[in-house]
Amino acid sequence: MAADEQPEPGSSHEYLERPRDGNGKFARSMDSVRRDAAAAEYWADNPGTTYQQIADMFGYYDRSQAWRGIQSAKRDVALPAVTKLRQTESEQLDALYLMAMEIIERNHVMVSHGRVVCGDDGQPLPDDGPRLQAIQTALRIRDQYQNLHGLKQPAKVEHSGGVRYEVVGVDAEDLT
Repeated sequence: MAADEQPEPGSSHEYLERPRDGNGKFARSMDSVRRDAAAAEYWADNPGTTYQQIADMFGYYDRSQAWRGIQSAKRDVALPAVTKLRQTESEQLDALYLMAMEIIERNHVMVSHGRVVCGDDGQPLPDDGPRLQAIQTALRIRDQYQNLHGLKQPAKVEHSGGVRYEVVGVDAEDLT
């Protein structure tokens, strides 16, 4: 069915065979992407249509699969905008990171009460404060970049030990 065609209510559709990836999980085919888009368009144009009606019209297995299809179509529509936003944010973070790196690479002298502080040899004393602040800023920028692109792995929590179940009001001896 083309995306611009609207099925007649009550029409029969064959259920689309859903392809699977190498791990046996369902993968979206171009047919299912088109079907999801057509279902989402029909659903938007026909307020009051139930997900079961969408499932019957577009060949989804049940209403929950129809709902998931429409949600997938919404994500597909938003994807180009989200990609562009990520690119813009990345460029801004890159520019800020370069500024921080320039500050890190500069030589900073210690200043006190508006005057350069010199050592016993008459040379200005180095000030590491601005460099350390720029390093902290660069690390925060990298953290934001990793968050933006989903590069951080979720923390794993391991638990060892057992679980004990107790049924209140039932004597354990009665169960044997």
